[in-house]
Amino acid sequence: MNDVTSRPPLPDHLSVDPRSPHHVAAVFEHEVGIRLNDKELTNVEEYCVSEGWVKVPAGKTLDRKGNPLLIKLKGKVEAFYR
Repeated sequence: MNDVTSRPPLPDHLSVDPRSPHHVAAVFEHEVGIRLNDKELTNVEEYCVSEGWVKVPAGKTLDRKGNPLLIKLKGKVEAFYR
């Protein structure tokens, strides 16, 4: 099994986008899971545990720069390693 001590602690605010100041590359070397209101989500782009929100893509809609258009969902957020 994987050594749990080698995993970095999960930050309070994390983004998938490498251009974001909230992107931590070391965390993405491991598989991260997100639960919103006790339901596991697989398409989370960004989350904040303390503020209680996640950002997910709004279907196939893209913004003018070609990035997915994100919507914010609020609730109880839990981040964990799988």
